[in-house]
Amino acid sequence: MRASRRVVAVAVTGSLLLAGCGDGQGAMPGVQGSPGDEGTIKAYDINPQPRENVQDGGTLRWGINEFPAQWNRNHVDGNLAVAASVSNALLPAPFVSDEKAQISVDRDYVLDAKVTDRRPKQVVTYTLNPRAKWSDGKPITWADYQAQWQALNGRDPGYRIASSTGYQDIEKVAKGKDDHEVVVTFARPFGDWQSLFGPLLPASTNKTPQAFNNAWLNKIPVTAGPFKFGGFDQTAKTITLVRDDAWWGQRAKLDRIVYRASEQDSLIGAFSNGELDVIDVGPSAPDYARAKNTPGAQVRQAAGPDFRHFTFNGSSELLRDRNVRQAVQLGINRQAIAQSDLQGLDWPITLLNNHFFMNTQEGYQDNAGALGVYNPERAKQMLDAAGWRLSGGVRMKGGKPLELRFVVPSGVQVSKAEGELAQSMLAQIGVKLTIRSVPNDDFFTRYVIPGNFDITPFAYIGTPFPVSSSYGIYANATDGRWNANFGRTGSAAIDAAMKRASQSLDPARARTATNEADKLIWQEVNVLPLYQRPQNVAVKETLANVGARGFYDLQYENIGFVR
Repeated sequence: MRASRRVVAVAVTGSLLLAGCGDGQGAMPGVQGSPGDEGTIKAYDINPQPRENVQDGGTLRWGINEFPAQWNRNHVDGNLAVAASVSNALLPAPFVSDEKAQISVDRDYVLDAKVTDRRPKQVVTYTLNPRAKWSDGKPITWADYQAQWQALNGRDPGYRIASSTGYQDIEKVAKGKDDHEVVVTFARPFGDWQSLFGPLLPASTNKTPQAFNNAWLNKIPVTAGPFKFGGFDQTAKTITLVRDDAWWGQRAKLDRIVYRASEQDSLIGAFSNGELDVIDVGPSAPDYARAKNTPGAQVRQAAGPDFRHFTFNGSSELLRDRNVRQAVQLGINRQAIAQSDLQGLDWPITLLNNHFFMNTQEGYQDNAGALGVYNPERAKQMLDAAGWRLSGGVRMKGGKPLELRFVVPSGVQVSKAEGELAQSMLAQIGVKLTIRSVPNDDFFTRYVIPGNFDITPFAYIGTPFPVSSSYGIYANATDGRWNANFGRTGSAAIDAAMKRASQSLDPARARTATNEADKLIWQEVNVLPLYQRPQNVAVKETLANVGARGFYDLQYENIGFVR
């Protein structure tokens, strides 16, 4: 997978960026950099095979739990894990990550990229692969990079961007010695510069807000990867990719990839029946067991930068008061939810007490403090002090009950179970939680992104860059645009700490500033982390170079079936 921003997934999972995030090893014991013995938590588990061991040809049937409408992943509606799993086979990015989160240039697109000046300003120079071109025949040049910066720098509110992180720090993007040299000059230092320009879109679809917002709506108009777009079937909910014979890199092993969208419950049934070759199982013990017991199949599991959480909507009428959000958080027993979610998954039941770093990353520290501890008695006291008094079993204020909407995607049993547990917990402090199930395809676009919820569960899928990829999730909306901050709360102090982290070229200082920001976010109650989720991917056992990827960027041209 080639990605730079934390993305969201219906079943279990947005993005974060930080220099020096470590080698994937840390507080959680037993993490390895390569597949090892059964029972070991792995950095990645994809059945890595050299190309000579992979068959030529074949169709990969890949199950997904959403059918996105917006395919521009830099758009706020397109910042989805499902969109990434499809378009990473189609679109360029300058860099790739290995399983240890070590970053290198992707030579199919970029021959070299480095900081060429630090004073008076940071300058990064990219040497592009002159063979790289878009599917419409146009070469990939400096102009594509310039147009992407102009679209994503946040200066034109007409662009409905997911995040301006990093791009807002750029002063200019200019042509170098020729069309295949890009010179990026930063107005302010940006340590995570390697996170930028991935995925890269052509200048034609970044040129105007209208093109940015609409050119990828129910369309994939242009590609530049080992596969090209084959077509949508809106009735069958399938997306077909076919090998691109104009691809200048190593020829894709597969003839085609067919993605099939369905609710999570249906996906596991289709996989067990042999109708699909790969699905994300998520943190569902019954699905995990069913997939493991499917003949000719296996579940590949790895530690990654992914975490399960509840998002609190600070713009909703009942949760605008930070004291109320804190009280509700104290009334949720995270340990019990983690125990329920993870039991039977062969995964440590360890709470995540950081918004940026996973338990397995260098820089991780517990910043939750008293706000991370289940304390229903304190929650009751805080609600009393905020004017919410018990009336029968539910608290009231100004004639209104404290009744919160817990919005979940239909067919995702883990979300429903989390809602039922939280419902019982919050009832004990006088808060009524109403579970509302909505269609998968509408979950983000009609509910989460517009703020049509009070609390909602999903997972953030991260990248090797812990701060910049998550920056947008917690950034304050000084201009009224929340973009990827679905909790719709923030502060100048949080922004300042995140800026110190992202602008530092010293990894140790960046980690310190990141943890300063994290402490403030715990006070704000925007995202309530639950646990670092295991990546559980069920696959046909003969599949190579795909599965639970951790930090590893999948190389789609190498995916296929072993000989």
